[in-house]
Amino acid sequence: MKFPPATDIRRMRKALDITQTELAKESGISQSTIAKIERNRISASYDTVVKLFETLDEMAKGERHDLTAADVASKDVVTVQSTDKVRIATELMREEGYSQLPVLKGDIPVGSISEKIIFERIRAGKTMDELKDAPISLIMEESYPVVTESTPISSVTAMMSDCNAVLVARKGKLVGMITKADILKLI
Repeated sequence: MKFPPATDIRRMRKALDITQTELAKESGISQSTIAKIERNRISASYDTVVKLFETLDEMAKGERHDLTAADVASKDVVTVQSTDKVRIATELMREEGYSQLPVLKGDIPVGSISEKIIFERIRAGKTMDELKDAPISLIMEESYPVVTESTPISSVTAMMSDCNAVLVARKGKLVGMITKADILKLI
């Protein structure tokens, strides 16, 4: 199973309003190690990453929430590959009615592409002909954070203050996506 990047440990911890000290106490991993992982100063072992994500997941379950990521996520995730041409992404966005898409390398999320980033490249001087045949990997932005199906929706909305979407995974496999539009449907 591929875990999200270490920056998602910090995002999830912040979304749950948990300090590094509280996470250290619950996980048995030192606060200084957690700080180094979150700042990407060390590359954590597989066991450490598993323990941190499992602890965060358990701490999220401990809170009382009615809705989870699985309840809100769109189930049919439309994605593109990082090697696809930008033209493929624009055609998919137009056909499916989306303004953004996750970018994968195989089954692993590696970035995101949106109408906004394409327009930014055009405003920066790229021609449409240059863009349409460019690989998505040349213009994509950071990947959306990945959460488990049981993540409380309050944690998801807190994460979305820094991003436009959140991917939902089950055992490392993408099973859904939550956008700001999905959250607005709850109102």
